[in-house]
Amino acid sequence: MDRRHIVKWSMLFLGCTLIGLFYSSQVYLLTSYKKVPYTWKRSIAATLPDTYLWAILAIFIIWLSTHYRFGRNSWRQALLIHFPASLLMAGLHLFIAVSIIPVFQEVKEHPWWWATMKYNFVSVFHWNVLVYWTIVACNHALFYYRSNREHEIRTSHLEAQLAQAQLQALKMQLHPHFLFNTLHSVSALIHKDPDAADRMITRLGDFLRITLENAGTQEVTLQKEIEFINCYLEIEQIRFQDRLQVIVNVEPEALDAMVPNLLWQPVLENAIRHGISARSESGCIEIGARRAGGRLRVSIRDNGPGIQGGPGLGSSPNGGIGLANTRARLKQLYGDNHCFELKNGTPGGLEVILEIPFKRSVACPAASPGPATAA
Repeated sequence: MDRRHIVKWSMLFLGCTLIGLFYSSQVYLLTSYKKVPYTWKRSIAATLPDTYLWAILAIFIIWLSTHYRFGRNSWRQALLIHFPASLLMAGLHLFIAVSIIPVFQEVKEHPWWWATMKYNFVSVFHWNVLVYWTIVACNHALFYYRSNREHEIRTSHLEAQLAQAQLQALKMQLHPHFLFNTLHSVSALIHKDPDAADRMITRLGDFLRITLENAGTQEVTLQKEIEFINCYLEIEQIRFQDRLQVIVNVEPEALDAMVPNLLWQPVLENAIRHGISARSESGCIEIGARRAGGRLRVSIRDNGPGIQGGPGLGSSPNGGIGLANTRARLKQLYGDNHCFELKNGTPGGLEVILEIPFKRSVACPAASPGPATAA
């Protein structure tokens, strides 16, 4: 017998003992009130064996209740089984109790067996039937509680698996999208500037290597995410040459915060496409991250034309597949416990502000990322 069964039977024995002692105190008080007091020993002998007898009979009742349950389509069969069984078990309990329990009591002369049987039948039989149905009801309640709990756990697991699959699908959308844009830039440079195209392919390889290392990871440290974007930004700096400057300002305390993997790349791509490409002169992108209480606040600002229509535009516009993908991933990961806002900056340009719960990584990074700048 394993430890689990030993504990279960021990708890059953302890529970029956406590119930028996509870009724022993009632017998003691009742006989004291009637001026024919029982001793504590006799009170216990009058109730505890009866409780243990019900515990033995309960084993069969639970077995019967387990095999014949009351359900939507099985209640008729269960009723046909349990109704006669309740009468039979109530009578069996009376027979055994009247025959055996008096042996444990301190009585010099026992009354005639048949007279005792008739008296107990009148006074106890209906109570015994009720005890039978109480055991059946408790067994059913425990069974349906466990079934409902298991169903909730299975549902929770399925929802978690579905959310994980949706997150993975959203994340994988970024790979072909990013590859298409980068290869388009390589094809534009391969004849005009072969050396620049070669450096771009090398950095693309580094970027793909890092992303493949974390292919099944939804969250990484902020420091790891900065390594990703440095690879991406170096590719873009090769394409724009001296027209793109990037400034990264991240507080050291925020480096070990967990953030969604590949979170910044589509936001930066949006800033470069709509903020830098639209300018004939050089452009600048500023990236900042800091901890604000229990939140991580990330901002990305460019000095492009911004959103036409005035400041304070909230989360509009959609910004294409990249920003739409980012919003969907944040919704899956954090529900409503996040903020993703696009607004015109001061004095100009577009600012993207992201706030998510601050969750620290188990292993803190040892080094801090230097600002990625290019003249």
